[in-house]
Amino acid sequence: MRASERIINEVAQGIRSLDDAVAWFSSLEQVEQKAVLHEVVRYVMQAHATVDDAREGLARSGVKPTMTPAVLIVREPILEQMGKIINLPPGEYVKSIRVLLSTFAVADTRRRETECRGTCSHAWHNLA
Repeated sequence: MRASERIINEVAQGIRSLDDAVAWFSSLEQVEQKAVLHEVVRYVMQAHATVDDAREGLARSGVKPTMTPAVLIVREPILEQMGKIINLPPGEYVKSIRVLLSTFAVADTRRRETECRGTCSHAWHNLA
């Protein structure tokens, strides 16, 4: 499992704090940060995140609701909005990762509690 995959999923499962993951993300080069943003968006899509998940994720993210990634994540269609988020300028990357990771955590928790409950063989859902 790649470091980014582990860290992203540890945040989703409450094993690692969002702040710790953001510190790791901030230590990456800009091109690596962009790649991680793309990766998180793929995971959010795989978890079938909804705007309700995004609203709850935003509330957990620590990002002000008036910031660009926050405004975008709570709009429909969510997939289109995530495309806009990953194309924001580098100055928005940290806010974007906070919003996206928090949204993924909400959506993935819902998925683990419903679709994967008791029968999950996904390695990324069995980190603890």
